[in-house]
Amino acid sequence: MTFAEALAVAVDRLKQAGVETPQRDARLLVAFAGAISPDRLTLHLRDSFEGDAALAAALDARAARQPVSHITGNRLFWGHNFHITAEVLDPRPETETLIAAALQAPFERVLDLGTGSGCILLSLLAERPQATGLGVDLSEKALEVARQNAADLGVPAEFRRSDWYETVTGRFDLIVSNPPYIAVGEMAGLAPETRDWEPRVALTDEGDGLSCYQIIAARAADHLSPNGRLLVEIGASQGDAVSAIFAASGFEDIHVLPDLDGRDRVVAARLRTSKS
Repeated sequence: MTFAEALAVAVDRLKQAGVETPQRDARLLVAFAGAISPDRLTLHLRDSFEGDAALAAALDARAARQPVSHITGNRLFWGHNFHITAEVLDPRPETETLIAAALQAPFERVLDLGTGSGCILLSLLAERPQATGLGVDLSEKALEVARQNAADLGVPAEFRRSDWYETVTGRFDLIVSNPPYIAVGEMAGLAPETRDWEPRVALTDEGDGLSCYQIIAARAADHLSPNGRLLVEIGASQGDAVSAIFAASGFEDIHVLPDLDGRDRVVAARLRTSKS
């Protein structure tokens, strides 16, 4: 069997399983099973494919709706390849909106709350080599993934176990977070790749989806430098509610930023330095 034939088999299997993106996923899984880079798959289409067993196992896993990143163990985000496991959220393209917004202003020290794989913090530090950063997470297993990613990328960063700000000291020019923002009532409607395979604690606050923003905003002033910025990812319908939480906590210059699909994705704000 050639790579081209393996690709055809994979696409057909994923279509039969009802996977929404069979062509894209098939390319990633065939490349993974064939031990080549996905961007070089086209060059190998006529070559003999020797990864039959690995591909069969990968297709079985994907048909069971396991995320591709969990099968291959990696995900491309902001131009970097991140190691991913079931202990962390699968980095999504829309989160790159937060990276782009954070890079619009200088920073020397950044705090990432709920760092997970470390993809946000490490992407920012890779773009600003002079900066330093701390990523915190309640999950020690997630922190192990983040530390591995830092080592693999060669990006220095500190990672520490913490329940939000619990063990955080000092001040930062920038605080970023992609907190659990899915309301508990919305969990059943999520795609099975997310609902059944990603860590629930990173998805929902088991409430209305807003409690984490209240925690983040309430104590941010204790850890931000003068004129420090706070940027968080949000659900598409949460822009007004999160903006109101930030305003009540002493932030100004509050903006709701859309992702590339035009959906509200990030709330950005600056710490108020004086009373108006």
